Amino acid sequence: MKYVLVTGGVVSGLGKGVTASSIGLILKACGLRVTSIKIDPYLNTDAGTMSPFEHGEVYVLDDGGESVIDKERRGDYLGKTVQVVPHITDAIQEWIERVAVIPVDGKDGPPDVCVIELGGTIGDIESMPFIEALGQFSYRVGAGNFCLIHVSLVPVLSVVGEQKTKPTQHSVRGLRSLGLTPNILACRSTTELEENVKEKISRFCHVPLDNIITLYDVSNIWRVPLLLRDQKAHEAILKVLNLKGVAQEPALGEWTSRAALCDKLQESVRVAMVGKYTGLSDAYLSVLKALVHASVACHRKLCIDWIAASDLEDETSTENPENYRSAWKLLKGANAILVPGGFGDRGVEGKILAARYARANRIPFLGICLGMQIAVIEFARSILGLLDANSTEFDHNTQNPCVIFMPEGSKTHMGGTMRLGSRRTYFKVADCKSAKLYVLPFLYLFHRMKCETAKGF
Repeated sequence: MKYVLVTGGVVSGLGKGVTASSIGLILKACGLRVTSIKIDPYLNTDAGTMSPFEHGEVYVLDDGGESVIDKERRGDYLGKTVQVVPHITDAIQEWIERVAVIPVDGKDGPPDVCVIELGGTIGDIESMPFIEALGQFSYRVGAGNFCLIHVSLVPVLSVVGEQKTKPTQHSVRGLRSLGLTPNILACRSTTELEENVKEKISRFCHVPLDNIITLYDVSNIWRVPLLLRDQKAHEAILKVLNLKGVAQEPALGEWTSRAALCDKLQESVRVAMVGKYTGLSDAYLSVLKALVHASVACHRKLCIDWIAASDLEDETSTENPENYRSAWKLLKGANAILVPGGFGDRGVEGKILAARYARANRIPFLGICLGMQIAVIEFARSILGLLDANSTEFDHNTQNPCVIFMPEGSKTHMGGTMRLGSRRTYFKVADCKSAKLYVLPFLYLFHRMKCETAKGF
């Protein structure tokens, strides 16, 4: 097994995730089988309770974590003192090795390469156990099986227009002091690195000049893998991993066409996103990216109108009439309306109003998670005449609960009460429309919810 570790330095939000996925893509284009692991070094037991304003949208994945505390309680450590080193670090390494060999492409046998993205920034206290574990891991698997790519910032001072290398130097120095040596530096900057700047980084960071990659701002995200290919990043990775004789030149013809198409799109499609966290687009990142993919496939340029759900409510018309008028103007000018998921009762009535407007005016509408529940509530009120229809999450005393808590849900605790991760779900009606879309009699659903539509609705 070959491992590629992607770390980040200087500041958060540099694009480690984009870099890691782009590396996976280009290695796959070289004919290799690739899998990936994302590590977030935060202590939240239930990330579903985190506000999207903290770190953007929470993704639901298959969790492979092991609990050292459970092992200690079982007596696995034979009464020894449980410490970060070696117990926590060993558990992290065991987890990585176990998950890395699981194929994700539907083929038999383990993948060739596992791309690991370590969240956070080098120097963060909470990531120290993972850094130590990965340092030990790199030594265990050997230099030819481990490639470290460090994503760092090369800022450009607007006053003098000079690309500054000092932040990257300090970041690499900190990384080395923690026992990890970068093989490749992916330098984020607004513009392409000047040659003398690359030479300076190479000299002070002890990284070969050919292994200094510039990730400068591009017109669309599909151009990032092309940046890596054009700078022969794949050759640098394959050389470190002793795979040059195995892999082929990356075939990215279709990817290049998609990137070019995205730049040429002129005719727009407007989608109103009615939600609770509209101040941060990353809060609905998966929905946003799905819309981007769909619009490009339809040869349309996506325009998102972000609408705070509470601005559509009647109370806002008196408290802040300007916001009220602006929100409704955007809603009425949209080609489609989307209400994404969320928690809490703030903005719920505004979302119901958006669903009502879409239904009454035959505007394409998509409700996801809470958004779907909102559509059910609106239908029950407007069409079935059940004026007090509601979710028991928002109104425990409603006489017409069209959305109810799942049996395992808690009404008092937020954490650990939701259906999380992958669940096999069987179709009860074999010839229903949904069943006909799938070859198997079941599908895997990824849950992050605690309510469901009540029977009869």
